[in-house]
Amino acid sequence: MKPLSIKNVQKEFENNYYMYIPLTIILNSCIGSIAAMAILAQGTAFIYGIELTACVSLCMGYNAALLAGSNKKIAFWVLVLSLVVNAILILINLI
Repeated sequence: MKPLSIKNVQKEFENNYYMYIPLTIILNSCIGSIAAMAILAQGTAFIYGIELTACVSLCMGYNAALLAGSNKKIAFWVLVLSLVVNAILILINLI
């Protein structure tokens, strides 16, 4: 069994790219929608609009990277960035 590291996960993603595309689209969309719900539950202040813009832009960016047929490495890092930022936004708005 391989140790869990970012390089091993990236290599797994690149090797099974076409298997992971539908799974990661669903995962990213679900995490993004939870983040958007948490942000919108806070109100309509300007800062929440900025947070919502970041959330939606990152989710759309990953989908655009897949549709554009970009490099597998770029798609992986956009996915990681999107998941991390959306998880942080969820934590910030639920605390």
